[in-house]
Amino acid sequence: MSLRTRHGATHLGTKALIAEPMSRGAYCDYRRWEVPTDENSEDAGYLVEYTDGGAANHPNHDGYISWSPADVFERSYCPINALNFGHAIELLKDGHKVARAGWNGKGMWLLLMPEGHSTLFDGSEFDALPYIVMKTVDDKCVPWLASQTDMLANDWQLVPE
Repeated sequence: MSLRTRHGATHLGTKALIAEPMSRGAYCDYRRWEVPTDENSEDAGYLVEYTDGGAANHPNHDGYISWSPADVFERSYCPINALNFGHAIELLKDGHKVARAGWNGKGMWLLLMPEGHSTLFDGSEFDALPYIVMKTVDDKCVPWLASQTDMLANDWQLVPE
């Protein structure tokens, strides 16, 4: 990925969206638009629906829709079951649970615990900073630290609510 740009600032984003394979021509037909004369209606791509904000711009969708060429889309997005560690961290920050497909224990997942006030077993109180916990196979929670393998893996998944 090149971070050079001729105009403006370079941005890197993470978002969840809904995508459906659709050619440029099919998208234009769907929107009841004419395909511009300098564009190829057969170009492969995706109808993309943004679900994290933005007003709906089509009656069949709850979010804002647009079209993306296939090569641009496939370089920018990955399926929700093949995420990298950075994606997993962003999902944790948004309040979601995540897990690795490669973990041996079924039902294990991570969750970000928010900062808050806590009381220890001896009655002493303290303010806790946010930290990541793992729900273990035997339904217990423990503080969690990532291994090198976890940080470099591309099998992170969103755990359904």
